[in-house]
Amino acid sequence: MRKLKNLKSALFLSVAMGTILVFVSMKTIVPRLKPDVFYTVGHRGTRGLMPENTIQAMKKAIDLGSNTIEFDIHITKDGQVIVYHDFSFNPEYTLLPNGKEFTEGDRKQYTFYQMNYADIRKFIIGEKKYSSFPQQKQVACYTPLLSELIDSVETYTKTNKLPGVNYLIEIKSNPLTDGFEQPVPEIMVDKMMAVINTKEISKRFIIQSFDIRPLKVMHQKYPEIPVGLLTWDRKISMAENLSNMGFSPDFYNPHYGMVTPELIDSCHKKGMLIVPWTVNEIADMQRIKKLKVDGIITDYPNFFSDLLK
Repeated sequence: MRKLKNLKSALFLSVAMGTILVFVSMKTIVPRLKPDVFYTVGHRGTRGLMPENTIQAMKKAIDLGSNTIEFDIHITKDGQVIVYHDFSFNPEYTLLPNGKEFTEGDRKQYTFYQMNYADIRKFIIGEKKYSSFPQQKQVACYTPLLSELIDSVETYTKTNKLPGVNYLIEIKSNPLTDGFEQPVPEIMVDKMMAVINTKEISKRFIIQSFDIRPLKVMHQKYPEIPVGLLTWDRKISMAENLSNMGFSPDFYNPHYGMVTPELIDSCHKKGMLIVPWTVNEIADMQRIKKLKVDGIITDYPNFFSDLLK
């Protein structure tokens, strides 16, 4: 009789747990299939119009209607989390502290992980004309700390009575350069999260990367935080990418040239949102939006007003 009661109890517990899991799964996946917002993402802030990855670029993106600002992070020698795209200063749009130019061959000595932030901050971003983006405004900027960028954006939106924006934060790392261009993923993720956890941006940030290693760390140590896989290699299928990761991320963000109706459908069936990058022509934006992507990443957020008419 006791065995029968134990069996019934176990069966009831199993059914109850199954119901809870199904409920949690539905709550988790359904919003991803039907997000309440179309992600209008300003790439590196507003790279097409303002010096990229600067506070000024982020504010401009917000002014132009971006509900999400995208930027890249690195770690300095003294353990600070900074915002810049490359692993070292790019001579195409950066000047030395004395205002002079430097060459591609000089870049290694300006690797961020080999420099202290006090020295990094002195370099001048945006004063030099960036030939790849002729519409970009020439204005002297600097490399901000992640903490400073978030504080500045939060103050800007509150002062101007604007909705809080989403932060799409890309971790820049490469397994071939651990120890020189960046620390190992565990350290990089923890330093980043130590900054983010001091800010009131809960549920408004997403971590993405081309490198699956920091995404795995995020999934293991911070499973409540949404993550996204960036991809550009057509030779690697979505199935292979997900197999390498060992889980399905919240976002699957491919180069826009890879987007097909089939890929979008596959993402949605797995509960993933798809936000392609970097779409800089309004005709391409319109075409891709009609395919039912969940957002668009662009260097020109000024196009969003026409796109969303």
